Amino acid sequence: MLSAQVDERAPESVGEPPVRAVPLGVGAGSRGRALRLSRRHAQRAAAIGRGGLLWLIAYAFTLGDASTGTAIAGATLVTVVWLATIHATAPTTRLITPVVGFVGRAAIATAAGFAAVSALSLWTPWLSLGPVEVLAMTGLSFVVLAAWEAVVGRSVAARKRVLVVGASDGGAELVDELALARHCPFEVIGFVDDERGTDRIAGAARFGSIDDLPWVLDVQRPDLVVLAVSRNRPEAFSSLMNGAASGFELLGLPEFHEQAFGRVPIRHLTPAWFMSVLHFYRRPYSQLSKRVFDIVVASIGLALTAPLFPLVYLLVKRSPGPAIFRQTRLGEGGRHFTMIKFRTMRQDAEDGGLPIWAEERDPRITPVGRFLRKTRLDELPQLWNVLRGDMSIVGPRPERPEFLEYLHTAVPYWTKRHLVKPGITGWAQLRRGYTADAEGTADKLSYDLWYLRHRSLLIDLAICAKTMGVLLSGSGSR
Repeated sequence: MLSAQVDERAPESVGEPPVRAVPLGVGAGSRGRALRLSRRHAQRAAAIGRGGLLWLIAYAFTLGDASTGTAIAGATLVTVVWLATIHATAPTTRLITPVVGFVGRAAIATAAGFAAVSALSLWTPWLSLGPVEVLAMTGLSFVVLAAWEAVVGRSVAARKRVLVVGASDGGAELVDELALARHCPFEVIGFVDDERGTDRIAGAARFGSIDDLPWVLDVQRPDLVVLAVSRNRPEAFSSLMNGAASGFELLGLPEFHEQAFGRVPIRHLTPAWFMSVLHFYRRPYSQLSKRVFDIVVASIGLALTAPLFPLVYLLVKRSPGPAIFRQTRLGEGGRHFTMIKFRTMRQDAEDGGLPIWAEERDPRITPVGRFLRKTRLDELPQLWNVLRGDMSIVGPRPERPEFLEYLHTAVPYWTKRHLVKPGITGWAQLRRGYTADAEGTADKLSYDLWYLRHRSLLIDLAICAKTMGVLLSGSGSR
C-alpha cells in the first residue's frame, strides 16, 4: 500500500523537515479522487445542461409547420452541430478567457454555431430554417449561453485543484496571490519544496520534497501542476514523469499567470520566455491583418466623431494655449513619433522643462481637460496617428522618451513592449489605467507582455469592446 511505501523510506536526518504523513495517507488519497470525480460529474452535468438548453431553443425554431418527429430530429441535428463547433472553439477561448470572459466565450461559441447552422440549413432544406429564424435562434442562444457559462464558471465544474512545485522561485507568491483572488477557478491544494521550512503558505500545506512528487501526485490527484522551480528543474521533471500516470496538466509559472490572471510575472521571467513570441511554429497576428483592422476602425471612428472635433476645439481654446497638443513618444522599435491629442493641461504644465508624470487629481489639468480625459475625447486626434501608421488601435500606451533610461533601468524587460506598435487603448490600460511610478509601470508591463504573446484579431475586438464599456462608465481617467 502507499502508506507502507512511505513508512519504509530511509529515516530523515536531524533538522530536516519531516514528510507530511497526513496528506500522503489513504484518507487524503480518497478525498483527492473523490474531488476529481465530483468535478467530472459537474462537468458532465454542465455539458448536458448546455446541450439541453440548445436543443430546446432549436426545437422551438424547427417545429414550425413540421411534424413533431421531424422537429425532434432537426433540433437534435442542430444541437449536435452546434456543440461540435463549441468543442472546436474551446481551445481558443481557453487561452484568451482573461480578456473575453464568460460573455466573450458565449459570443465566440454563438458566432461559430451561427456559421455552422447557416451552412447546415442550406444543405438540409427539410429543417425549414430561413435566415431570419437562424438569426433569431442565434440571438436567443447567445443570451442563454452567456447566462449558462456565467453559472458554470462559478461552479465546481470550472474549478481546478492546483499543486505548486517549488516555493522559493515564485511559488510562494503564487499561493498567496491565489488565496486573495476572488472568483478564481484555481484552488491550491498544497505545494512541494526542498528548501521551504514552513509547513503552510496561506493555508496550503507542504506535502514534502520534490522526491516525494510521485507519491503526492498519486494520492492528491491534482488537475494542474505549476512548476515554479529553477535550480532543481531536472529533478522535478524526473519526478513529474514518474507520476505522470496520475493524469494532470503541467504549466510553468509564467504560463499559469497568463491563464489565471491575464498577465506575466515580470520578476520571474527569463529571456527564454520571449522565444514563445518569436517561435517558428507560432501563428502570428500578421502585420497586414493588424493594419487592415487599424485602418478600418480608425476610419469609422473618425467618420463618427468628426462632428465633435469643432466643439472640442472651441472648448479647449477657452484656456490659453493651442487646442492641439503635440508630444514626442516612443513607437515600434523605439522609434520616435509625434503623438497628437487635444490639450488637457495648462500651457505652462511643464514650465521648468522637466517631464512630469500625470498624477491623481493633477492640478495642472484644466476643468475642460478633466472632462475630456474622463470621456477620452482628448485622444480622438490619435486616430490620425493610427492612419499614418505611427500607432495601432490596440497596443501598449506610448511612453515619452525622457523616461526611457529610467524605466529601462527600473523595470526589467520594459523595452520589449516596443516589439509592437503602441495603441490608443490596450490590455494594460484597461486593467491598470494610468501610472506614475516604476512599480505601477512594471504592473502594466506584465499585461503588455501578455498581449504581446497572445495578440490576435479576436483579442483586439474584445479589448475594443471592453474599452467602450470604460468610456461609458468614465472609469480609469486621470
